[in-house]
This record gives sequence, C-alpha cells and structure tokens, in this order.
Amino acid sequence: MMNVVLVFIALVVFAAVVAYRTISRRTLKDVRGPASPSFVFGHMMMLNHQKEVGEYDDQFVPLYGTAWRTKECWGKDVLTLTDPKALQHIYHKSGYNYPKTVVARYITRQITGDGILFAEGQDHNRNRRIMNPAFTAGQLRTFLPLFRRVAAKLSQKWRDVLQTATTEAEQVINVHSWLGRTTLDVIGEGTCCKYDAHYVRVLLECPLRSRDSLLYPSKMTILFRSLWKYIPDRLLRLIVYLPGREYRRLRHTLLVINRISRQLIEEKTEACLSGKDENRKDIMSILVKANMSENPKTRLTNTEMIAQMATFLFAGHETTASSTTWLLWELAKHPEVQDKIRHEISAIRARVSARGDADFQVSDFDAMTYTIAVIKESLRLHPIVPTLVREASRDDVIPLEFPVTSTTGEVISEIPVTKGQLISAQAGVGPGRRSFNPDRFLEEKGRSTSVGVLANILACTGAGIRACIGVLEMQALLVELLENFEFGIPSDKPDIIRLPSGLMIPMIRGKIHLGSQMPLKVTVIQ
Repeated sequence: MMNVVLVFIALVVFAAVVAYRTISRRTLKDVRGPASPSFVFGHMMMLNHQKEVGEYDDQFVPLYGTAWRTKECWGKDVLTLTDPKALQHIYHKSGYNYPKTVVARYITRQITGDGILFAEGQDHNRNRRIMNPAFTAGQLRTFLPLFRRVAAKLSQKWRDVLQTATTEAEQVINVHSWLGRTTLDVIGEGTCCKYDAHYVRVLLECPLRSRDSLLYPSKMTILFRSLWKYIPDRLLRLIVYLPGREYRRLRHTLLVINRISRQLIEEKTEACLSGKDENRKDIMSILVKANMSENPKTRLTNTEMIAQMATFLFAGHETTASSTTWLLWELAKHPEVQDKIRHEISAIRARVSARGDADFQVSDFDAMTYTIAVIKESLRLHPIVPTLVREASRDDVIPLEFPVTSTTGEVISEIPVTKGQLISAQAGVGPGRRSFNPDRFLEEKGRSTSVGVLANILACTGAGIRACIGVLEMQALLVELLENFEFGIPSDKPDIIRLPSGLMIPMIRGKIHLGSQMPLKVTVIQ
C-alpha cells in the first residue's frame, strides 16, 4: 500500500513538473542554445560536473552571444545570461522580483542556517534593518584601521618566514591558506570575539567540509533537488537530517559553527546588558544592541542571530580570502600591473606624509583609482560565486546590452520572461570576458550599464541588493602586501584550476587531494 501511495505522489509531482515546463518554456522558444543531452537531466549533469568554472560558458558565448537557453531537469528551460545590462536589471533595478530559487536557498541554509543569506522578501528586509547599523558607510570606515593592523601582522609573518629563504622553493607560499587565517582574524577582532586554537582549526576546516559536500553532486542528488520546489517548506527544512554523506557533513559543520556562534552571542549579550560594551562599535555589539532595541515582533530570533554570526564566521572570511587569492594570482601573472599599483600607492603615501598622517585614510584608498580598477577586474574575472540562479516572481522583459540572434534569425535586444522562469547568471561578464584588463574600468565612466557592487561584478553570494562588504578589506590587504612584497608564478608553473564547489576555489590540476592551493613566489621588497 505504501509503495502505491509513493508511486501516486511521484506521478502527481511529475505531471506538475511537465505542466509547469510546458507553460514556462513559451517565452524562451526563440532563444538559441545547445541541444539537451537528456530529458530527465537536461544539462544539469554537464554543468554540475565541469572540471573548471566556465568550461562550457566559454564554448557557448561565441556561439550564442550573451544570452542562451539551457535545460534543467525534466526539460525545463533556463535562461543563461552574461549580458551586463540584463544582470543589472535582475540584480539591481528589479532585485526583489528575482528571488533565489528554492534549491539555492536551502543549500545555503544547510551551510549558514536561517540567516540573511537564506531569507527572502519581508524576512530579508527585517534582517537587513537589524544589520544595517553595523554596516553603514560611516561604520565601515571605522574598520580600516583594523584591516590595516591585521594586514600588517600578515606582512610581518611572511617577512619572518622569508628572511631565512635561500631557494625558490622556500619562497613559495600557499597564499590562500594564509589569507584564510588573516580574514578570520579580521572577523574575530571586528566582532570583538576571541576564539581559541580549537575554534580556529574548526573554522578553517569548515569551508573544506562544505566544498567536499557540494562538489560534483550525484544524479540522484540532482534529481532530488529538482523536486524541492514542490515540497512544502516544513518538510523541506528536514532535509538537513537525511542520512547521505553530504548531508551528514554539512549538518555536522553547521552544528559546530552554531555552537561557537551561540557562545559568542551569549557572551556579547551579557556584556551589553551589564554595560561593559556600552561604547563598543564592533559588529557584534552593534547587532546585539540593534536587535534588543527593536520591536519584539520584528526582532531577530535567537536562531536568526546565531545564523548571522555563522554567516560572518564562515562565509565572511572565506569569500574575502578566496577573492584576494585570485587577485594575487592575476598580479603574479602581470608584474607590470603590480608596478603600476605600487607607483600609485607611493604617490598617495607621499600625500599622507605631507599632511602629517601616519597611515592611509579611507579617502586615500578612494583616490587609488587604478588599484580599485584592478580589484574590480579581478572580481569580474573571478567572482567568488561563479553562478547565481534566480527565479522570476512575475512576468517581465529583460533588456540586453548586446543583442543576440534568435532561432528565427531575428536580432533581439530584450527577452520576455514569465513568472517562474529560471535565470542563471554566469561569471566573467562583458566583452573580452576572459582577459585581464583593468583599464576597462577606467574607460567605462561614460557607460550607462553598471553591474554588481563595483561596476561589472558578480562578486558576492547575493550580488545587487544583497551586496557584500569585503572590497575595502581586500584593498587594505593588497596595499599592505604590494608595499612589502613582489608576487610571481613559481618556476614549475603549477596548473591552477577554478574548482566549482559552491565558491570558486583554487586548486592544482591533478592534485585536488591537497585541497585549496595557490602557491606563489613571494619576494620581500628591500
């Protein structure tokens, strides 16, 4: 009897999927794209098992332009976009009309819990209202001394390591590992929280555990996720308790982070209530005070507060560390760009000295136009979340900056979509998408299209309305490191790949078992 019921439920779900597919595909019938290799899996196995980020996009862009159609499971259409104007429309002008998909939200929930990265609609607004006081422009400016101080510590540690180096091998540093520890220090000091060596080790291991769980999902996992949209929310919340290996690893990781987060929040709340942290301006103090002063009906729950802290601890340090890693890799390949940045830093440093200041102010960083252009270009070329999937919440028309040719041969500059249409935004948007060219951001001032946090960027786990705040931290790290070190590619020229594992992670081809790797030759500037 139970088997009959399960078969009936499966048939109902399948019929709903097919009906939904029939309705939703109408507006994309004239958009070109590769033939689907499978009705059941569509292109999902191919796209989820890329050896490197962009492996298939690089094939499709020359064929179809900046917009093309792929297939999800059960033949459902997906509109894939790299067009800057289209992405600006989706993530900025109409941000809340394109919420995250159920799959994206619940995978995020497995990693960080019920925080701002999981929330949508009014819940997302409520989360932002509580968090905004900690992330105003004025508050962010107060973080610069912290960023500079922690960057200086990293610089000194590298000097200590390199002072005894006598061979090139001893000059090669896995910068990703070091940057992960550094950005974790920033989170710790920025939240005014101290964690012991055990916590540090656990927090550094957590991203690795999550990557292993998200990398190359099985056929059954892909099919199961394709049905999440039709599962009630109350049941879907129970997927974290499934017995599969990936679920167990993610569940254990989140439990550990939540335990750390809960302890830190309790300590901070007690300090705020006792008046010990009354004048503190760190992130955790501001969040706790903002939440305590909020209307009880709109306050964040304990679960949500813990999830916010988990987001800071886990997502915050890993995203900035990886983004800075890719930036240093590009600079190692382009020593002439390093020299131009150093020249700019030196000129600004002279201004700082002339006015009698000891260190840079935020206004000095703002004046480093070429340095900012280099950071923008690295984020454009290596967005830490290479694919962002959204679902249209209502009928819309998406404009294109670069017109594409339809299946009928017509050149189109906009694409109509219906409610429920899946849209996938891909990494490396814009002309010359795979070339490293910082000058494009110095030449674009007259352009009307600006995508992402900084021009043509999909740099953060939400982009647009959900923009992240790590760019100032990246610049602080970069300025400190380039004033003190030169970066180069080691003589053995390791083959670095951009592994698609939730975040875009650097690894050495053929040596994935070593984990995250970005070996660079680092030389002290005397």
